Amino acid sequence: MIILKSAKEIDLMRQSGRILAGILAELAQAVKPGVTTARLDALAEKLIKKNNGLPAFKGYRGFPACITTSINEELVHGIPSPKRVLKEGDIISIDCGVTYKGWVSDAALTVPVGRISPEARRLLDVTEQALYVGIKQARVGHRAGDISAAIQAHIEQYGYGVVRAYTGHGVGRTMHEDPQVPNYGKKHRGVPLKQGMTIALEPMVNLGLPGTRVLDDNWTVVTEDGKLSAHFEHTIAVVNGEPQILTQL
Repeated sequence: MIILKSAKEIDLMRQSGRILAGILAELAQAVKPGVTTARLDALAEKLIKKNNGLPAFKGYRGFPACITTSINEELVHGIPSPKRVLKEGDIISIDCGVTYKGWVSDAALTVPVGRISPEARRLLDVTEQALYVGIKQARVGHRAGDISAAIQAHIEQYGYGVVRAYTGHGVGRTMHEDPQVPNYGKKHRGVPLKQGMTIALEPMVNLGLPGTRVLDDNWTVVTEDGKLSAHFEHTIAVVNGEPQILTQL
């Protein structure tokens, strides 16, 4: 069941999203060679509490941390650890969720660690562009498939792999709501987009093939071919027929 949000509810989600956007900006600034992913997680928890929020990820289905930290070939759901030390040339995807006054916001970005290769830089740029290409399609009169098809077309023109196993999703009182919005699909298919829909769109893009697998920790997802992966995400709302990004300052 798709839960449409009122203007007041969307405003509360926007407040949650602004808090999250500020936290992700600070985390991105903290990414440097020599920093551990556990240190980033501790910073995230401190900032969430400072803003009177709750970490939406911590304890969700048993996840042990406030953020996911996925490095290089890791796609998503990487567990922060004092043993994971960032190195020059890495890329790290940081995904975070904040609950504020009962409303969840969800966003992610992929950050370079120092200087990265041109190949990695291009992957990050294309993945972030794909997110905004998809957001533009989130308007009344379109369907979820219009978002999916636009994201897929943008990614595949560069020869990258579009991950099939993980998708965008509705968000609101809980982390995952209907509808699911894959990063691949066909125009004019899927659920109609309506006023009050709130969705976390999140292209996940592999430098190589789209295949993924889960590591023995039962959380960390990696590319099947061991090549780099990038991930960008915003929570958006359909307001006055148009998309509005809620997870930005």
